[in-house]
Amino acid sequence: MSSCTIPPPVPHIYPHGYPTRGGQRFDERICSVTPPPTVPARLTAAEASARYAEFTVVDVRTPGEYVGGRLPGALNVPLDRLGEAASALAAAAARGPLLIVCASGARSARGCEQLVALGVEAATLEGGTGGWAAAGLPVERPSGAVARWPMDRQVRLAAGALVLVGFLAGLVWPPAHWLSGLVGAGLFFSGATGTCGMAVLLARLPYNRPPKDARPFEETLARLASA
Repeated sequence: MSSCTIPPPVPHIYPHGYPTRGGQRFDERICSVTPPPTVPARLTAAEASARYAEFTVVDVRTPGEYVGGRLPGALNVPLDRLGEAASALAAAAARGPLLIVCASGARSARGCEQLVALGVEAATLEGGTGGWAAAGLPVERPSGAVARWPMDRQVRLAAGALVLVGFLAGLVWPPAHWLSGLVGAGLFFSGATGTCGMAVLLARLPYNRPPKDARPFEETLARLASA
């Protein structure tokens, strides 16, 4: 029996009922189609705070950003490693809702889209950790931790510096203007695809890498899978 409701056939179009194909009626074929992934939920800081105990909180910033301050109990799975953590995140989502966070909400939104495409439901925190702290909500910050610049700010600084260098160098050697053009093309590609090669490169710098005493990524996956 069909598990969804399809209107009955219009008599003058289908006088003998819905047609069949391969022994299956039209309404049965429609009901057997897998529904498309749902749109990730977006929660404000107040909404997330009211339900905070329900969530497994996943911070998709770089390890360097994460150690500078994070939501209480958040586990660090950098955005570029979400694919590696898909099975562990699916296990965590089976136990309760996931809340994905970053600095401003942009990376967490992209992370949620990736997870939904993999069949893992998740919600993104609007405004990120910045909005959470601005709302007066608690932030975990280990003693001696130094706040790092958010990745989007690092990208803007690096891109702006390269464009400026290309422009100034081009005044002396015109072909150097190509540097500014290449950076502009990269930013256009980033905006069109939602990916950022410069952010991937910057994430590999020592400044953004985890400190020596940070929890190993494998341990984070184990906690997600079994917590």
